[in-house]
Amino acid sequence: MWMSVPVILTLLQALAVLGRRVVVNWDVGYVDIDRDGYGSRRAIGVNGVLPIPPVRVTVGDTLALTVHNSLNLTTSIHAHGLFQKGTNYMDGAASITQCGIPPGSQFTYEYVVQQAGTFWLHGHDHYQNADGLRTPLVVYDRGSPPVKYDEDILLSFEDWYTETFTERVRITLDPSLPFPPPHGIGFGLINGINGNITKPIHFQPGRAYRLRLINMSSTRWFQFSLPGHAMRVVEIDGMYTESLDVDGVDIAPAQRYSVLVTAHSTNSFNYHFNATMYASFIPVEPGLSPRIFIGDIIYQQGAPFIQAGSYDDSFIWARDIDLHALDQEPALPVDRSLELVIGISLYSTGQHLVYFNNITYAPPITPTLYTAL
Repeated sequence: MWMSVPVILTLLQALAVLGRRVVVNWDVGYVDIDRDGYGSRRAIGVNGVLPIPPVRVTVGDTLALTVHNSLNLTTSIHAHGLFQKGTNYMDGAASITQCGIPPGSQFTYEYVVQQAGTFWLHGHDHYQNADGLRTPLVVYDRGSPPVKYDEDILLSFEDWYTETFTERVRITLDPSLPFPPPHGIGFGLINGINGNITKPIHFQPGRAYRLRLINMSSTRWFQFSLPGHAMRVVEIDGMYTESLDVDGVDIAPAQRYSVLVTAHSTNSFNYHFNATMYASFIPVEPGLSPRIFIGDIIYQQGAPFIQAGSYDDSFIWARDIDLHALDQEPALPVDRSLELVIGISLYSTGQHLVYFNNITYAPPITPTLYTAL
């Protein structure tokens, strides 16, 4: 059948818009690993590996993630930040939008990825994300992104502890022990390994880099900066933003930023980056809380390092409240307001618990999913 050139071009363009089917197979199971230098402990990995390799797709792709459960408990996987419009049954919140995957069984999460940006995949059952079941999910734009850069660099941050998270919860809620418990300081991981020995970032003079920063921690914040370099925020939590020039970003658990950094025009010097792990509810203890991790930015092997100065009052931290969406869509009209008072208090049980309007959380006797049915 003969077709004209315009028709052929139209068909080719249509095919280009259609995404791939990206197949990922995970066997979720236990691994014994030393991630922080404090000894081996049982953790949760995928296909016998920890850290879990990042998943990378493009807008319009169909992600087919098959999860086989080799644990002795149910499991589920949540794609943090994806809206799941029309596919909330693939959201992965156990007992909320799906039943947990039983031991020895498997389930395939399959959906079209409709958002570009920086996200992450993690376990959403039995605190499993805090024991290692977490990894970045990067969604590239189909076509040219609204920001220009030469190279992507991914940096994920994690808190890590000598105990499993279930044991940490037990210790934290034990009224006979001090609060916060001594074990609670934790250690920091960068790209899945000990933050003290993380691999360097490599810059080439004059190139523009998009640094995707993901805090996959369970309870800790990370402050990130590159002294001697200007940073420009262009994305937060999967949304492109109007550019904001900053000196550093303060990343809450589960939060993601993209910052643009233009390398210096010469490779005469190398630099350092700083990643500080902290939490406001953990008392200051020199060398332990906060924990400061310093990595290398290499322009040229053997070049001298420029030593970073300390933070002062002129240092500008990114605040999400100062950011504006790039699409400039107007806010939705408000016809109702709710006031929530959030805090933490000591209760008659001897436990320190977080509350909303003086109401603490208690797991429902009947799972929400069953109530909805």
